[in-house]
Order: sequence, then structure tokens, then C-alpha cells
Amino acid sequence: MVIVAVVLRSFTGFGFALAAVPGFALFLPPAQAVVLSASLSLALGVQTFPQYRGKTPLRPMIPLFLAAIVGTVLGAQLLVLLSVSTFMLLIGVAVIAACLALSVFHPRRRKAGNALRLGAGLSSGLMNGAFAIPGPPIIIYAMATESDPAASRALMILFFTFSSLVALLTFSAGGLVSLNSLWLFLLGYPAMFLGDRLGFSLFKRYGGRFYRRVALVALFLVGVSILLKGLSSLS
Repeated sequence: MVIVAVVLRSFTGFGFALAAVPGFALFLPPAQAVVLSASLSLALGVQTFPQYRGKTPLRPMIPLFLAAIVGTVLGAQLLVLLSVSTFMLLIGVAVIAACLALSVFHPRRRKAGNALRLGAGLSSGLMNGAFAIPGPPIIIYAMATESDPAASRALMILFFTFSSLVALLTFSAGGLVSLNSLWLFLLGYPAMFLGDRLGFSLFKRYGGRFYRRVALVALFLVGVSILLKGLSSLS
């Protein structure tokens, strides 16, 4: 599960949490699933920083970062209130909705105002705090405002790395991070390392030719599977 999620993220710039958290939720409690996803995502972002350094300006991202902090804190309050079935249902719906939205939004360079940045950052933060899945709003934002695949990929990776750090700090303050979280991270790290190398080599070879189609199909299937799992747990 980690290898598949990391290959998807390293190839496209997004999709790690979208693919990993639903998979983790099949065999881990919600809190452990989101903590594991956030810790692996943070380590991945730090490890791959040389790949995207300098490819997107930092100044325009400040409103995104600030709004994401607020949203993450608010979203984390929802995490402790969700049952496993509700958790899976909401993730499944979010993933499918993201796939449908991304099938409509195509890469195009647009000038984004602060209102758009704040809205994208806040909504992403809410999903980050509740599910450790900050992706859909920022993916749509990047796809709708940046036409260059390398720049779009760098923007998303940078934001997701920051979001992972904020999420882990929030989860730690809420008492959700434990010694077991460390063991799960250590078990997942070798798979993450291998998946990142494979995904980045695929990106260098194929660039932006196939990444949208591959990502949308994979994420749609993940969303459908976890939605069905959540529905079955209710019956």
C-alpha cells in the first residue's frame, strides 16, 4: 500500500494521502491511519526536497500556509468524533469528488488572488486535520492555476510537506501520536523509499504525458473501494 501511494505521489506530485489513508483505514483505527500517513508524507517531503527546490515561488504560498494551519486545527477536532464507518464513507466520497473535479479542471496558468488562496488553504486544512488528506482542494487549485507540470508538481509537494508537519504537530498536541505510531512509521519507511525512487524515475521518463490519466483512474478506484467498504460496515 505504501509503495503504490508513494509511486503515485512521486510521479504526479499528489495522491499519497488520497491513496494511503483509505488503504490504512482498512486495517488501522482512524487515528493511527492519519498519523501514519502524515508522518510518512512529511519524511517523503523532506527527503525529496532537492527535487522541487526553486521550482515554485514561496511568497504566493504564504496565504495557503496560514489558512491551512487554521483549517488543520479545526479539522483535527472532527477526527476524535468519527466512527470507523463514517470515516471511510467520508474519505470515499472526498476521493471520488476530487477525481470528478480534476476531470473537469485542466492545467492552465491563471493569476490566483488571495481569496482563492485562502479558500483553498482553509478547505485543505480542514481535510488535513480530519483525515490527513489535504489533497483535493490544493490539487484543484494547482491544476487550475499552473500549466507547467514541473511547477504544479513542486507547488503541491511543498504544500503537502508543510501540511504534514502541521498535521503531526496537531495530532501530537491531541494525544494521537504514540510509540506504536513510531513503529508503524519505521515499518513503512523502506517501502516509501523504494516507491519514491521508482515514481521519480517514471516522472523523469514520461513527464506530464500520462500522469493525469494514471492518477485519476487510480484514485477513482481507491475512492470506490473504500466507499463500498464503509457502506458494508454500516449494514
